[in-house]
Amino acid sequence: MSTVVNIEPRIKTVQVTEELITAYLFDGRIISVPLAWSWRLSEATPEQRNNFEIIGDGLGVHWPEIDEDISAEGMLYGIPAHKPRKLAV
Repeated sequence: MSTVVNIEPRIKTVQVTEELITAYLFDGRIISVPLAWSWRLSEATPEQRNNFEIIGDGLGVHWPEIDEDISAEGMLYGIPAHKPRKLAV
């Protein structure tokens, strides 16, 4: 009988380019999603994209200047963040 160990993915570091958000995990895996998955990061400057902090002991990443949070689990299983709709005035 085999035993399945459920270990939460934890982010070691992250890199954001003009095309991808890439998370490097402690277990050696690398996760990449399109930059378009985060409209906030898509609209951010390169300096803002590079100003991040790993949060929750590696469970996620926070970009304080643009108030964006992305989790490792969200990158693995999630869907893109949609830009809020503007209300008609």
